[in-house]
Amino acid sequence: MRSGEDLRRDLRRIDGRGYPAYRAIAGQYDFGRYLLYIDHVQADPFAPPSRVRVEVLEDVARFPEDTFFSRSRRVGLCDFLTRRVAEAILRVARGRRGSGRSGQIAIDRPGQEILERTSVGVTWEGVEARLVMGLPAQGRRVMGRQAEAMFFEELPEVVACALCFDRLDRAGLYAHVEVNEDQDALRERLDDLGLVAFVPEGAVLPRRSGVDDRPMRAEEAVPFVSPPSLRVAVELPNRGEVVGMGIPGGITLIVGGGYHGKSTLLRALEVGVYNHIPGDGRELAVTVADAVKIRAEDGRRIEGVDIRPFITNLPHGRDTSAFCTEDASGSTSQAANIIEALEADAALLLIDEDTSATNFMIRDHRMQELVVKEKEPITPFIDKVRLLYRDLGVSTVLVVGGSGDYFDAADRVIMMDAYCPGDVSREAGAIAQRHRARRRAEGGERFGRVTVRAPVPGSIDPSRGRREVSIGVRDAHTIAFGEQTIDLSAVEQIVDRGQTEAIGNAILYARDRYMDGRRPLREVLERVWADLDEEGLDVLSSRLLGCFALPRRFELAAAINRFRTLRVRQVR
Repeated sequence: MRSGEDLRRDLRRIDGRGYPAYRAIAGQYDFGRYLLYIDHVQADPFAPPSRVRVEVLEDVARFPEDTFFSRSRRVGLCDFLTRRVAEAILRVARGRRGSGRSGQIAIDRPGQEILERTSVGVTWEGVEARLVMGLPAQGRRVMGRQAEAMFFEELPEVVACALCFDRLDRAGLYAHVEVNEDQDALRERLDDLGLVAFVPEGAVLPRRSGVDDRPMRAEEAVPFVSPPSLRVAVELPNRGEVVGMGIPGGITLIVGGGYHGKSTLLRALEVGVYNHIPGDGRELAVTVADAVKIRAEDGRRIEGVDIRPFITNLPHGRDTSAFCTEDASGSTSQAANIIEALEADAALLLIDEDTSATNFMIRDHRMQELVVKEKEPITPFIDKVRLLYRDLGVSTVLVVGGSGDYFDAADRVIMMDAYCPGDVSREAGAIAQRHRARRRAEGGERFGRVTVRAPVPGSIDPSRGRREVSIGVRDAHTIAFGEQTIDLSAVEQIVDRGQTEAIGNAILYARDRYMDGRRPLREVLERVWADLDEEGLDVLSSRLLGCFALPRRFELAAAINRFRTLRVRQVR
């Protein structure tokens, strides 16, 4: 391993040369208090920035064992350190110097969720951070002195401020680690308590805006208060006893007037599959890990999905046992989204009437009289939601504002009134008794078969032009995979671009390792996640990347299902 001074001499030697001269600095360097690895040097100042790692050994980093001895605490610590590195870069780095990406120092920037990432790793040997650096150039000429300042002034200060325990806010660090551990513990307890979700007293659920995921300011927000009938107390390892609203399994309706907080509560349940940072307002608002948000998705491609539980007898005898379309309607897309979620082992469906296809959700008695069932292919969700729970054990939380007929199917009804929830299950039941629904149940006595499918690996091609593998992420909901674009804009539980980066690589990993045209997608997902649990996110790439964040199997399944050349074989 070379010394830091060797790097300094090389930077001075190549100053003013053509940009390819930077390739000479790739390698490993000992800076005394930490090791520097320059893994990849960018081809020119406009290319993606160079990848570097810093490794601070244990005798310098000095993180106590109780900050990372369990997986939950380690994830919390790594998330905390990623945020501190990002803050230190903002304080220390001068920013752009010269052409293109010159002068940039960056690390993955987390949002409000605490996710397992590759940006920072902590082990018994020490702590490693993965950054990108835009090596500075004027035009296409090396700016060696400016690069020297980045490596010898800015980077050492970032390391000292953010990766050494003695320089960190200890109270903030432990709060971050402990709130992550408490949320994991709470989520694990939900099943034993017979719950699918929990929202604590005092939670702040609304966000500042549609593009700002931070909590609404205290003077504007209404803190959450549990209905007494749904109030539950849970003991957590760090926080102690926490009281909040528990939502049991079954069918739960969220009702109320417009702008009273229905969708805000549902959104908190959607992202409650992830942990949140201290101060987010939704920390300790948790949902079972296998909850999936369902919506209509006009225009999506569907490949070989058995949607017969919801749609049969299409005109001209079109088959729905292995339904395919390049341009799905609202109802067929919502049916397929449900079946695909069940195929991936979802245990809870989250549905908002506002983002659903009306004809998929309900057919009232007047429409049933005019359009008889023999002429209507769609069995509405209202006639399947109860069977879904009885036959498959899959619960539903549904925001509904337009159809009281759902009262007949509900186990409980929560009404949002000026952002405060109330349990109005008895009132809703009484209304259902007084005003008997005149509509007739459709679709039979059983939910129906969930037919699993095996993806055909040859239909997933990552090549583009001369490149055998071309995978890129344009934004948090768009993957460029080979010649195809995967649109994930309707997959609402993706919360971080790093998850999308991981999903793109996981598709290729799953194809190469586990897809054989016979193995069901469910089993493919299980095997991929077994590898991730054992080996971590680095298993997804041969390169050491700092841009991955852990997705869920449901979002990977959603990406595979939206691949426009995907072919499948049904496994009966």
